[in-house]
Amino acid sequence: MKTSIPATGLERLTAQIDLGTIAHNTRIVADHAPGAAVMAVLKADAYGHGALQVARAVLAGGATEIGVTTVDEAVALREGGVTAPLLSWLSTSGFERAIDADVRIGVSSPRQLAAVVAAARTVGRPAIVHAKVDTGLNRNGVAPDEWPALREGLIAAERDGTVELQGLFTHLAHGDEPEHPFLDVQRDALAATVADARAHGLTPTQVHAANSAATLTRPDLHFDLVRPGIALYGGVPVPGRDFGLRPALTFAAPVILVKRLRKGDGVSYGHTWIAPRDTVVGLIPAGYADGVWRPLSGRIEVAIGGRRFPQVGRVCMDQSVIDLGPDGGGVSEGDTAVLFGDAPGADVAADWAEKVGTIDYEILTGVRGRAVRTYTGEQ
Repeated sequence: MKTSIPATGLERLTAQIDLGTIAHNTRIVADHAPGAAVMAVLKADAYGHGALQVARAVLAGGATEIGVTTVDEAVALREGGVTAPLLSWLSTSGFERAIDADVRIGVSSPRQLAAVVAAARTVGRPAIVHAKVDTGLNRNGVAPDEWPALREGLIAAERDGTVELQGLFTHLAHGDEPEHPFLDVQRDALAATVADARAHGLTPTQVHAANSAATLTRPDLHFDLVRPGIALYGGVPVPGRDFGLRPALTFAAPVILVKRLRKGDGVSYGHTWIAPRDTVVGLIPAGYADGVWRPLSGRIEVAIGGRRFPQVGRVCMDQSVIDLGPDGGGVSEGDTAVLFGDAPGADVAADWAEKVGTIDYEILTGVRGRAVRTYTGEQ
C-alpha cells in the first residue's frame, strides 16, 4: 500500500524514527551479553536519531547506562529528565558541570585527571571517573608510558576524596572484524592494566571494551559492561551477519512534482542523464544539503509503494529527480518516496554506504538540513 505525505513544501522531508524498533534492537543486544550491563551509546545526537527520545527507548529495551562523547551531550540528557548513569569520554573542559550533573568523566591522561581533580575541588564533591586505556587504537586513551603516572594520580585523588575510579575501558581497533587477532591483543592489554590497577589498590568495578560487533560476537570482550552503538539503530555491526536488527530510521520525502519528458531530454545540472525514451519523472525535495550525497547521483533507487525507481541526473542541493517510467509507475504527487529505511523495497543506510565507500554510521549521522524528525512507538 502506498503512503502519502501532504506536498506542502520542503519541510516535509522526514527522518521517521521508530522508537519501538530501537527498544527491540536493544533487547537483542542485551540478550547477547547476559552477564554484562548495557551502556547505550548515544553520541552525535544518538547517531542522528534524537538523543533524548532514543534514551527513553534504549532504557525501555534493557540498557541501564548511557554513553556520550561530550559533557554538553550528557548535561542535555540530564536536563531532559534522564536519570540513568551517564558517561562522557571526550571532553577537555566543563568538568564542573559534569560533576554537578552526576555525569561520569572519561580521563585519558594525567593532565586531564588534574583538571578533573581541580573541578571536583571547586564543586566540593568527588568526580566519578573511567580511565580510558589506549590498547592500540592510538586515539584518545592513556598511552602505555603514561599509565604509571595516571595510576599514581588516581591513587592520590582517591586518597584525598576528589575522585572515585569506577571504570577502566578501551576502544577496539578492529571491532567489526570478530576474528581479527588484534582483538585478543587489546583484550589482554586491558586485562593487564586492570590487574596492575588492582595490584596498586585501585578497585574499578566496570571494565568495558565491547562495541556493537564485539557485544554480538565476542563474549570474551564483554567484561562488566558493553557499549553498543550502531546495532541499536539497526545498522550493520558485522558485514554479512544478520542478528535480527531492524533499521530504526526511515528517510523519506514526498513526490512534489510529476512531469512528462520526451526521449532525448536531459535532466538536472550538466544533463548527465538523457531520457532514453519518452518517460515520466518525479521530483523529491531531498538533496545533498539534507544527506543525499552528490556522489550518489544516478546510483540509488527510491521505493514508492514497494516499487523501486531509479534516481537520475545529478543530485542537487535541495532536490533529486527519479525516473518513473513511461507509464508513470502509478505514482502521484504527494506519494511518499523512501530513500532508505524500513519499508518494502527500500535500501538501508548500508546500501548507500557501500556505493560511496563509507560506513552506515556516516550515512545515518549525515541526515540533516531540512529533514524533520518524526517519532512512532513512543516508550
